[in-house]
Amino acid sequence: MLKKKTILLCLVTVLVLSVVFAGPALAAKKFFAVATGGTGGTYYPLGGALAQALSSKIPDLIVTAQSGNASTANLNLIRSHGIESAFVQNNTAYQAYTGIDQFKGNPVKNVRGIASLYPEVIQIVTLKSANIKSVKELKGKRVIPGDRGSGTAVDAENILQAAGMTFKDFGALDWLSFTGISQRMKDGQADAGFITAGIPTSSVMELTSQTDISILDIDDALIKKTTDKWPFYAKVTIPAGTYRGQDAAVDTVAVMAQWVVDAAIPEDIVYQITVALWEKGKHVLRQDDAPSAAAIMGQVHAKGKDVTLETALDGMAIPLHPGAAKYYKEKGLIK
Repeated sequence: MLKKKTILLCLVTVLVLSVVFAGPALAAKKFFAVATGGTGGTYYPLGGALAQALSSKIPDLIVTAQSGNASTANLNLIRSHGIESAFVQNNTAYQAYTGIDQFKGNPVKNVRGIASLYPEVIQIVTLKSANIKSVKELKGKRVIPGDRGSGTAVDAENILQAAGMTFKDFGALDWLSFTGISQRMKDGQADAGFITAGIPTSSVMELTSQTDISILDIDDALIKKTTDKWPFYAKVTIPAGTYRGQDAAVDTVAVMAQWVVDAAIPEDIVYQITVALWEKGKHVLRQDDAPSAAAIMGQVHAKGKDVTLETALDGMAIPLHPGAAKYYKEKGLIK
């Protein structure tokens, strides 16, 4: 019995000492989170790779990626200081900062830019059996325009408006993530869904493995109406063969995915993460050469290869954070 008490006392002592000595080390650590998107989209894997890369390169900074509910919800988290940074669409970031559309009367004045990442392509995915050939032919169909409050839903609303339609024209309407859209279409419970993400999108690839689909081609006239009214959209082409069964190239529009941050985050932290995003450095533990976070993003997802310093300021319609601006001034990208 005495021996057991002695062992227990030793264990308690070790535990107390470990907390005492670990305390200062833990206190020195800073935590920084990135809100991404649903697990079926592009934000989630890229955000995880970014967080891991930054944590491995910046001493005393622990970066985590959290799944989120897309652009609008992520920007609301920025407003309330509920998250340090987030992936969002550039159009939604602009709407948030200027207080228009869904942010009317409730702007997100504390949002600042770090970098534009890659084009996010608006993909109108339809069941081949539904035989939908144009945006107008979505009328009366069962359509999912993305998750409620998401940038994708805003894109869907804008394209419909340019086509002279609204959500009320659908035969049935639901609000779901990319994964939910894929599942509903696999089950034959939806005819079409809007997905704004980097291509190829994992949820669309998964859907094509079990179901015959089409990606709706947007005609030039509708693209022009859309880009004239909302200049943050740009015409893009989804190459033939991007998805199984997609034999022809598809014309559509795209926005830019951006990494934004709360203006309250100190300049030195944002400067460090911007440097780590674009520059090689030393691994915190191994002290050997570590690639840039952008390079690591390119290793985990095809869209990561589009994350380049040359396009870091494309579509940046909100103010840069001073920490990010400092780096871009050093690189001669801004004055």
